[in-house]
Amino acid sequence: MEFLDKLSYPMLILSTILLGLAPFYPMPHLLEKILMFKEGNLKKPIDIFDLFFHSIPLILLIMKVWRDSTKS
Repeated sequence: MEFLDKLSYPMLILSTILLGLAPFYPMPHLLEKILMFKEGNLKKPIDIFDLFFHSIPLILLIMKVWRDSTKS
């Protein structure tokens, strides 16, 4: 968990926005993959990898917020 402590919030927020919205046109991959998952069409390994890859910064940001909020 020391890795999370070394990450800064501005870097995490920027990477979450950029990677979460990339590519910007026609539709961000993260949104596209979430919609595919919701519809049950997320079956190809590359699509599952894309969902995981584009959500890594968001997952790290959530983990850091949770870790900082539970520290005494």
